[in-house]
Amino acid sequence: MSATAAAPLTRRALLRTAFTAAVLAGTGAALAPVLRARRPRQTLTPAPLAEETYRGRHIAVDAAGVRIDGRPLHVMRRADGSYLSGINHFQSYPTPLELARAAVDELGTTQLAFAAPHHG
Repeated sequence: MSATAAAPLTRRALLRTAFTAAVLAGTGAALAPVLRARRPRQTLTPAPLAEETYRGRHIAVDAAGVRIDGRPLHVMRRADGSYLSGINHFQSYPTPLELARAAVDELGTTQLAFAAPHHG
């Protein structure tokens, strides 16, 4: 019977073990927020749904967006929480409904196009 003797712990082995432990700890710390974020991302709550007639035009604000007389109005949300549209993209409004009213004022009797042009 032969007994194998354990190799003595060298400085190189000790440093390699310490380095490996540090890399694993750092990787775990870096990945922790990613792994915790597996829950569905919380989104901003949309503005309350609204529907009204304004100056003879039907305005509908719902989860699908803003429609004027059944035609979609391209709406963008700004970083400060306000909204702007392609009708007047130099002024922002606090709610999509106010934005739609301003678009009706700007459009007058003109109708929106059914398909909004895409940037390209």
